[in-house]
Amino acid sequence: MKVGVVVFPGSNCDHDLFHVLGKVVGFQAEFLWHKEHDLKGCDAVCIPGGFSYGDYLRCGAIARFSPIMREVEGFVRKGNPVLGICNGFQVLTEAHLLPGVLRPNRSLKFICDYTYLKVENLKTPFTKSTSASKILKVPIAHGEGNYFIDAEGLARLEGEGQVVFRYTDAEGQVNDAANPNGSLNNIAGICNEQGNVVGMMPHPERVSENLLGSEDGKKIFESLLSI
Repeated sequence: MKVGVVVFPGSNCDHDLFHVLGKVVGFQAEFLWHKEHDLKGCDAVCIPGGFSYGDYLRCGAIARFSPIMREVEGFVRKGNPVLGICNGFQVLTEAHLLPGVLRPNRSLKFICDYTYLKVENLKTPFTKSTSASKILKVPIAHGEGNYFIDAEGLARLEGEGQVVFRYTDAEGQVNDAANPNGSLNNIAGICNEQGNVVGMMPHPERVSENLLGSEDGKKIFESLLSI
C-alpha cells in the first residue's frame, strides 16, 4: 500500500509520520508537496501536525487552499481514506472535509502532555485494528485543540457514531479532569459521515515504537492493512 504524507510550509511532524508509515509499519510512503496537483497513485493520505503557513489567520485556514488539498478533496469524494493529525485535523475542518472547528485551548496555553483515549468507532480505516477495551496513551501538543460544533451538529456526531476518539482517564472514565483542552464531550477525534476521513488531535506517530516508550499509536496506521 502506498500512503502519502502532505507537506506544507510549517509542517514539522511530516518526517515522523513518514518514518512510521514506511519504516515501522512497512507501507510505501510518499511525500506530497503542497503545490503539487497529483497524489502520485497513493491509496491513502495523511496530513501531519505542525504549523502550516505559520498558523496565520487560523490554524489550517491557509493550507486548505493549497493545490494539493483540491486533490485530497477529490480523493475523499471517491471514498478513499484520509487521516489528519493535530494541524492536519485543523486543516480538514477548515476544508469542510470534517465538521466543526478547533478553538484555542480553554487554558489559553499550549499543552504538551500525555492523554488517554478510548476508541469509540472501530469501523473507520484507521481504527479497524484497535480495540474498544484498550485505553490508548497518546501525547498531545497543541494550542488550539478545543473541538467545538453547534448543538445540532454535536447531536448528529454522537447519534451517527462519528466520534472516533474520546479523552478519558487511565481507567477509561470520561470526565472533565481527563479533558485537556475543553473539547465538547471530551472529543479527541471524529470522522465524516462516510467514515473514510478521520481527524484527531493526539499524535499516534509519536508512540508507534517501543524505543519511544509505547506502541499504542501503531494500531492506528496498521488498521489500513485491513481495508
